[in-house]
Amino acid sequence: MTAVDGTGAAGTSAADALAERLFAATLGASELQAVYLGDRLGWYRALSDHGPLTSTELADRTGTVERYAREWLEQQAVAGYVDVNSDADRRYSLPQAHADVLVDDENLLFLAPLARLFVATTSSMPRLLDAYRHGGGVTWESMGPDAREGQALLNRPMYLQQLCQQFLPVVTDLHAILVGGGQVADLGMGEGWSSIALALGYPKIEVHGFDVDAASVNAARRNAHDRGVDDRVHFSLVDVAGQAPEAGRVDAGTYDAVFAFECLHDVPDPVGFLSTARAIAQPGAPVIVMDERTADAFDPEAGPIEQLLYGFSLTCCLPDSLSHPGSVATGTVMRHSTLESYAKAAGFERVDVLPIEHEMFRFYRLG
Repeated sequence: MTAVDGTGAAGTSAADALAERLFAATLGASELQAVYLGDRLGWYRALSDHGPLTSTELADRTGTVERYAREWLEQQAVAGYVDVNSDADRRYSLPQAHADVLVDDENLLFLAPLARLFVATTSSMPRLLDAYRHGGGVTWESMGPDAREGQALLNRPMYLQQLCQQFLPVVTDLHAILVGGGQVADLGMGEGWSSIALALGYPKIEVHGFDVDAASVNAARRNAHDRGVDDRVHFSLVDVAGQAPEAGRVDAGTYDAVFAFECLHDVPDPVGFLSTARAIAQPGAPVIVMDERTADAFDPEAGPIEQLLYGFSLTCCLPDSLSHPGSVATGTVMRHSTLESYAKAAGFERVDVLPIEHEMFRFYRLG
């Protein structure tokens, strides 16, 4: 693909590069749409469990239309997602390495949910345009199950396989508290996988999760039941930042440890949120915040991770935050200094970065 100017001459190298980049982005977007179809229609799962399959067999197994299945399979073969034999019946299969990314929802490489987030935010574009022009925002709830489930499924493998096995044991006093048992609060827990992971990793603790989204709370309760920890994991619909601790909701001075996993940058009132976190913790109890690993300051050369975070902020996190009156409008790219300013305004004296290595997330301890 070559850019051409008005005289027919080849465009500048910079224009060529940008044109190629936009073409590649278009291919990537179309691949995400196809991944969404394969994920939501169960086509990847059927290929993984029962392949190789013809388009007719795939359609029959998934209750879908053969002509659509055939087109999707051909597109997936051309894009390199599935393999196809050279026989006349054209049987398609999903390589195991690709199943790790597209089907295995407990694999650390599982990224199919990115397509759900992409579709959710794209579907919200008319409302986003209106918000960008006139103010206000687009709520997380209005983005529907694709956004909610996509977010939950993306973080699920990390919570279940790394949080209690690799990350929290690094913080020796926190680990000792959790091993010994006690009451733990998980603020803004979404569909509950962080709370469930804590309960599975530390069998003596009781976890209380709080979230402002009713659909997330209901999903979290189902997930805890399915994992057999609903006797020790309890979820409540509570606006943590919008109310003072009350008996039966978020109790003051109750918890031996308080967590907030990847939610603070979404909160319209982060100071109120952290004030509640401080109030409900017992004196000296660890308060742990996990949020995006951003650069310390804005840098146009920050790289692909920060590019991705800005993409999420433009279409999801910032609009959700701005849908609430009085929001401070943090956005996904919350710098260390920004979090520290919120924490100190909430009454914490210090914010320490914990020695936990992760490409996407940074762990903070507030005290």
